[in-house]
Amino acid sequence: MLELAKKYEVAVFVIGLPLNMDGSEGPRAQATRAFVRSMAGIDARPYVLWDERLSTAAVTRSLIEQDASRAKRAEVVDRMAAAYILQGALDRLQAIGRAAL
Repeated sequence: MLELAKKYEVAVFVIGLPLNMDGSEGPRAQATRAFVRSMAGIDARPYVLWDERLSTAAVTRSLIEQDASRAKRAEVVDRMAAAYILQGALDRLQAIGRAAL
């Protein structure tokens, strides 16, 4: 992963934080935070944790609207959810930039 980050000049890592629906953190969120702590000791790039609640549901809804088969949805949903999370982070950064102007 770090070789690819260097090759593609990644400036920041956006990591999905799997919060519970009520916003609390369970074992998966704690494991994600532990992963980020471990990686921070290896690589100096910043890590941004992004709430990933409902990302899979939103992507699945979109695929159903596009009449994608169950097999196709199962094949692409994780990749599309990751893209959805990243796009949310990028949109937020863009909004912050506009607000600063």
